[in-house]
Amino acid sequence: MNILNKYALQIFLSAMVGVVFLSGCEKGNPNNLPSVSPTDFAGKIQGFDSSGEVASKNLVAYWSFDGTQNELISGIGPTSSSNVSYISNGVRGQALALDSGYLYYATQIPALGTSLHSFTILEWVQILNNGSTPTMTFQLARPGNLWGNINFLLETGQHPASDTSDLVVHPDYFDGGGTQDNLNASWAPDGAGTYYTPTIGAHKWVQIGVTYDSSSNNIQVWANGKRIGTTSYQNRGTAYYKPTVPNEVIIGAWYNNIPGKTVTTDTWTVPMVGSIDEIRVYNTALGAADILALYQLGVAGQ
Repeated sequence: MNILNKYALQIFLSAMVGVVFLSGCEKGNPNNLPSVSPTDFAGKIQGFDSSGEVASKNLVAYWSFDGTQNELISGIGPTSSSNVSYISNGVRGQALALDSGYLYYATQIPALGTSLHSFTILEWVQILNNGSTPTMTFQLARPGNLWGNINFLLETGQHPASDTSDLVVHPDYFDGGGTQDNLNASWAPDGAGTYYTPTIGAHKWVQIGVTYDSSSNNIQVWANGKRIGTTSYQNRGTAYYKPTVPNEVIIGAWYNNIPGKTVTTDTWTVPMVGSIDEIRVYNTALGAADILALYQLGVAGQ
């Protein structure tokens, strides 16, 4: 074999090895992530190395719960807490476990004040609350009021949480004259069975999210990287989100549950039972591509 033919054979064999390698990558994908491009071989997902790279300039509050309860951008820690601990098998490192517990931040986190007009809130949850009460995962509370500026609620009262039950997400926001919401439910006006309902429970990490775009006054709900909100509830007409201060952050409970803060005698407002991880708040309504990337990066532990 002359040198030229030998060189051509080497190129052909190298190309065939590359084809086998690409095929093997697709078949061996344990998290069912989309196929990567040749530029993603260094471990990138949707072009990102880690969740922290996604819309990083718009990230205004972040709780990792990896050995700390502080909000990491401001450095603000909780004023008080109840029945909280850490578990080791979080989405990325440790996660916060709540046994009818909560974290309460009385100090205003600056970026969550009057400058927050559009927003995205994403978090990962495992839920144990079952059958009698809703679960408040995150509340941007208004002092002296049961309902906060933003309330990230799961309807675990109407739809008990188990490893095989459907997830009903019910976030809402204060508009100066009441609350508005976006439901994912079988009774939605758009028709039963139209929307994605992932299962949730004690042993399932589920990513849930809410986006609000002040320019269109549109609220949208997300789960595991997909839109799940019913279209009938997305546009809020003239009921725009109106951020107010002072406000306080409560993770896993209602304003009612904080000692000395009880404003109603409602017995259904109880603290969360379950685990929560990777709470991220952005000052913009993230698009579908970024939310999918954050879900996939979370699944990969990145």
